Amino acid sequence: MKPFTRILRLWTINRVFIRHGLDELVFNIPFLRPIAFIYHLSPWNWGKQETRPRGERIRRALEDLGPIFIKFGQMLSTRRDLLPDDIAAELTRLQDRVPPFSSIEARKMIEKAYGKSVTEVFQRFETDPMASASIAQVHAAQLWDGKEVVVKVLRPGIEKTISQDVELMYMMAGLLQRYWKEARRLRPVEVVAEYEKTIFDELDLMREAANASQIRRNFEGSTTLYVPEIYWDYTHPNVMVMERIYGIPVGDIDQLKAHHINFKRLGELGVEVFFTQVFRHNFFHADMHPGNIFVNAANPNEPQYIAVDFGIVGTLSPADKRYLAENFYAFFQRDYKRVAELHVESGWVPPTTRVDEFESAIRSVCEPIFNLPIKDISFGQFLLRLFQTARRFNMEVQPQLVLLQKTLLNIEGLGRQLYPDLDLWSTAKPFIERWMDEQVGVRALFNGVKVNLPKLLENLPYMPNMLHDIMQQTTQHKLKMQWESQQLEDLRKEIRRSQRLNQTLIITGILVFIAVQVFNAYH
Repeated sequence: MKPFTRILRLWTINRVFIRHGLDELVFNIPFLRPIAFIYHLSPWNWGKQETRPRGERIRRALEDLGPIFIKFGQMLSTRRDLLPDDIAAELTRLQDRVPPFSSIEARKMIEKAYGKSVTEVFQRFETDPMASASIAQVHAAQLWDGKEVVVKVLRPGIEKTISQDVELMYMMAGLLQRYWKEARRLRPVEVVAEYEKTIFDELDLMREAANASQIRRNFEGSTTLYVPEIYWDYTHPNVMVMERIYGIPVGDIDQLKAHHINFKRLGELGVEVFFTQVFRHNFFHADMHPGNIFVNAANPNEPQYIAVDFGIVGTLSPADKRYLAENFYAFFQRDYKRVAELHVESGWVPPTTRVDEFESAIRSVCEPIFNLPIKDISFGQFLLRLFQTARRFNMEVQPQLVLLQKTLLNIEGLGRQLYPDLDLWSTAKPFIERWMDEQVGVRALFNGVKVNLPKLLENLPYMPNMLHDIMQQTTQHKLKMQWESQQLEDLRKEIRRSQRLNQTLIITGILVFIAVQVFNAYH
């Protein structure tokens, strides 16, 4: 970014912050404090008093700064381990309400990607976009074979815009970390780095298409979740074409009621889809806000979810997945001691942590919410209290779990809308118990045998040679060990002989010295 452009953008950011009463963030930097003195003495600031909560002021400032900062605020809203309660809660209200860009620009990008005109590629292309978000917008179209599709197009120049804004974020984060004492605990540079990785992943539509194809394959034949088909021949890094779906937006409760949807079943299926993605597939949709989820109402008593927008997906390492599942399992059993032990075993809290104290703290957070319907539980507050408790015991932030936390908060919002009386624990418990049985129970033993049996049978003809080689290597190893042992013993004997010889020489030398002294004394 050119210095003048950077200064101009910084000026715009600071002006927006000041307009929303966030001048303490702007003028906290030492070299700007003299300007702060002049600013506060200005006549238009006499008697000025900001009454809006700070969380609301920050949210509105991010909305005014544009799509990149809105995305950043959305990501920050999931970091309840870092932010104060009021700011985190307010940032969850950020929405991608972004005006569409010109359809002429969209056509130009499509034609550049395909190297031909839009009319050659599509039989019909709708000029007005169906939806517009911070990164891309979507147009309806029809292929020449008659298939109805949607065309997703990245915003023109979005990569350059993001790069410039992320560069500024790094600079601002560095200044905050250097000059603002509270910022050091919040680790703003690490937060920006995490955001940078997430948002640049969203800029590659080939990556999003691959994510969609994987989840579609994972749920192939499923009646609970449908993922539209990707048309790879028409997909490029900045243009993606996928099957057009027709469903009811999950947030449109009135229309769902008009189609007599079984809301209890819909809520249960949502829980099932989430846990299936996390624990069975280890590949989960991490942007499940209402704008990306639809409902197929063809069978009201067994409704089906339809998902779109797979720019952000999450995975867990086998160790994290195992510990997370065991934590859920112990939690459902109200075995808080095991929850505490798992945190120590996984290294999430220091090994010196007293398990009994940690157990008592976790019990005080979890026990009050058991057997409550989802309408009476705030997962946001629950996670917040868990994070506060964990901080007391020096629990380290687990970046790999951030997307999972975000998805859980999205699930909470959906569940609260669809069926507030849903008993999340009783719905999820059988799934976790079945998964644990598959991992460590009798079923796991049979699954292990089933997976490894083909490899065993494949190597069976070579077993005699392999056993012969192992025995030969073992024999050679034993002979080598025996030889090394003999050599060591010979060396020890040589050292002992040398020690005895040295002792003899020393004693002889002493006796000769004494004899010479006696001889000199008498002569």
